[in-house]
Amino acid sequence: MKDEAIDEQEDRADAMFRALADRTRRDILRRVLTGEHSVSALAADYDMSFAAVQKHVTVLERAGLLTKRRHGREQLAHGEVEAVRSVASMLTELEGLWRGRIARIDELIALDPLDPIEPTPPPQPKEKP
Repeated sequence: MKDEAIDEQEDRADAMFRALADRTRRDILRRVLTGEHSVSALAADYDMSFAAVQKHVTVLERAGLLTKRRHGREQLAHGEVEAVRSVASMLTELEGLWRGRIARIDELIALDPLDPIEPTPPPQPKEKP
């Protein structure tokens, strides 16, 4: 049961990062996070077909980063702030993990016997009795 929940979370994270991997989708998301836009208004600003923009919107919607609603003949899209916050949280978690790993590497380098931190004093000659 717990593994299924983890798998579901990981699948959602994969979908979010896949959606955010595209420049056009990131731009669409920025726009819909500032306010609701019709898909046709979004499409007007891109040098691609309406269908191509609609596909980008669908990828963002499937990832949970935006939602659409019908208003008459138009589809209105708005960004899901909580989903974006969850992406930011995942990135913060990954940053902490990697910072910890880098700190550990730094510690290991400092312990390298070929590069001592303090020089070893030369041996002293023994005094004769």
